[in-house]
Amino acid sequence: MASLTSSRNSHSSWTPKQNKRFEKALAVYDKDTQDRWHNVAKAVGGKSAEEVKRHYEILVQDLMHIESGQVAIPNYRATGSSSRGIADYEQRLMKNLKI
Repeated sequence: MASLTSSRNSHSSWTPKQNKRFEKALAVYDKDTQDRWHNVAKAVGGKSAEEVKRHYEILVQDLMHIESGQVAIPNYRATGSSSRGIADYEQRLMKNLKI
C-alpha cells in the first residue's frame, strides 16, 4: 500500500469539492462516453484529463485492495439514519464505477 500512498502524494492534491465533482462526473460520464476523461476534467475544474484518469485508476486500485481483504474496513458506529446514508452512497458509487 505504500506505493499507492506515495503515488497519491506525488500528484496534485484534490479538494473535497473537486472529489465530489469527480464522483458526480463519473456518474454522468460512464466508460462508454466519448472523451470521458476530458468531460470529467471539465466538470471537476482545475484538473487535466490525465489527472482525472489517474485519480480514477488510484480509486479502482484502492477498491480492489479493499474488496480483496487487503485493507480492513473500519467498523463505524451506526448513529441513526446516517449509517444507512453511507451504505447507500457506497452502493451508488460502486454501481457507477462499473468495475
